[in-house]
Amino acid sequence: MPQALSPQEFLKKAATLPVVDVRSPGEFAQAHIPGAVNIPLFTNEERAVVGTAYKQISKDDALLRGLEYVGPKMADFVRQSRALAPDGEILVHCWRGGMRSGSFAWLLETAGMRVSTLVGGYKAYRNLVLDGFTQPRQLVILGGKTGSGKTEILKELHKLGEQVLDLEALAHHKGSSYGAIGQAPQPTSEQYENDIAVQWQQLDPERRIWVEDESRTVGRCFVPLSLWEQMCQAPVAFVDVPKEVRIQRLVREYACYDHSLLYEATDRIRKRLGGQHHQAALAALEQHDYATVADITLTYYDKAYLHGLSFRTADTIFKIDISEDNPVQTAQQLVAWAEKLHTTVA
Repeated sequence: MPQALSPQEFLKKAATLPVVDVRSPGEFAQAHIPGAVNIPLFTNEERAVVGTAYKQISKDDALLRGLEYVGPKMADFVRQSRALAPDGEILVHCWRGGMRSGSFAWLLETAGMRVSTLVGGYKAYRNLVLDGFTQPRQLVILGGKTGSGKTEILKELHKLGEQVLDLEALAHHKGSSYGAIGQAPQPTSEQYENDIAVQWQQLDPERRIWVEDESRTVGRCFVPLSLWEQMCQAPVAFVDVPKEVRIQRLVREYACYDHSLLYEATDRIRKRLGGQHHQAALAALEQHDYATVADITLTYYDKAYLHGLSFRTADTIFKIDISEDNPVQTAQQLVAWAEKLHTTVA
């Protein structure tokens, strides 16, 4: 008989064994355990037919329809699974840990493979993911206005041995209207939570974790609520970088992209810029005057960022003046500041 594992046990084994998600392609596309491979028992259409039969006719009718769909695929299921697990051991799950994963696991065991299933299925895994974000962590928020180079600073902090959770990298978005340019397509919010959870569980709760200051949404992705609430209570290292330095960085980052993408991003914030500033930004873009475009848009983004910062408790915000665009030096300065803050708090 297949071994039934708790979500914790399942994930521990998943670190070294392949995971097969037998849910439909649509369910898998919505969100899945990171690293899992989809070998769907039913197509999206087949699942709909079986589900309708179960609700409107009977469980037995649904079972027979399911068998009609699955029968011709059984040999291919075994071939795909063996290719994934040449050593013969594999993990299998479905939505609730019921008939779909149970029947798939039976098939693979019949074919001589060693199989473990997930008690409660993907639903139980999701509960574990969301519960994990309620566990307290020593967060430190890296704040700063648009163009401050926070992503590069996070990378340098990581090189210095600091723990970093890069929410923008996982969201494939830099946060602003221009944030999707040059990025891969965004995951769903549910998949975003799953992806964050992988890194979250690997972080040492006894050490500080640097997280960039974000709104609740990063593009179309939502930061998990429990994590967001922890972020709102954490101290903020606000790197205050001169506007002219930030303009230079933004020009370097975005001037290389297709003009139409920059036009669309600028057009999306026309109401926030106001008619006159919006037209001026588009006119500058036409002239390839990227510095002026950045200057105009930063007027809006700076106000928006400072407005968001105003909701935090004043004594949790620590301004750190940065005169030049030097992420290496800034990261070193932040580590020294964090050590001093820890000593003061202790």
